[in-house]
Amino acid sequence: MRVKFAKMHGIGNDYIYVNGFEQTLANPERLAVKWSDRHFGIGSDGLVLILPSDTADCRMRMYNADGSEGKMCGNAIRCVGKYVYDRGMVKKERITVETLSGIKTLQMIIRDGVAEGARVDMGEPELSPARIPVLSQAERIINETVTVSGKPYGITCVSMGNPHAVVFLDGIDSLPLSALGPLFEHHPMFPDRVNTEFVEVAGPTSLRMRVWERGSGETMACGTGACASAVAAVLNGHCPKDDDITVSLKGGELIIRWAADNHVYMTGPATLVFEGEIDIDGEC
Repeated sequence: MRVKFAKMHGIGNDYIYVNGFEQTLANPERLAVKWSDRHFGIGSDGLVLILPSDTADCRMRMYNADGSEGKMCGNAIRCVGKYVYDRGMVKKERITVETLSGIKTLQMIIRDGVAEGARVDMGEPELSPARIPVLSQAERIINETVTVSGKPYGITCVSMGNPHAVVFLDGIDSLPLSALGPLFEHHPMFPDRVNTEFVEVAGPTSLRMRVWERGSGETMACGTGACASAVAAVLNGHCPKDDDITVSLKGGELIIRWAADNHVYMTGPATLVFEGEIDIDGEC
């Protein structure tokens, strides 16, 4: 059996997209691992299925490169919006997408009839440790000291549909992220593992960020991580609330605003890389 797919990215955070309105994959976890391999597969940070929904214009399921299912991906959801808009599946500029972390609303950015990106209402940040989840008795975790590999780090914890630990420090370019990232991801205080953002404050409304995503490792970008970092920057007094914050990642920039209505809005591009077909030899 041959499966049609599209490879798309949001500032370098790339996924393989399959139209679940037309095709069914019975083993997406296994295929995510196989196809994500950058030497022997298509190469990506994971697999995204675009599916029918009873409550929104479409539904997104996303799988990390290790086959684990994630609840939400900010860069992927912009690409989902582009996919369904450009193909005429949802021909309107305001698109709703069902995810495991709720229904998200996208205001598409259109130029000459083609979607170039979106402004996404990512919802309200979750700061309660029990709901992130983080094992802590505190009401909020803001710059709390945690020892990782014998060294203290100040972490701020936020959920944007998935758990994030944000660490503010200088010199992020020289961090040994491949060694440090897994230590945070599998730290015992995070029962569901955690995405970790290492953030350098570049100005009053400007952040630089590297990210270690649970299940995928270091990626070029993370939309929910950029949102969590902006929220954490406000909580720690680095940036103002209800102002546009530019978050610079390895793959590009996102504009994040934690608005007065307590919702976090993310604006960024969505790009089609190529389309193709692949044999799955009974693995679907």
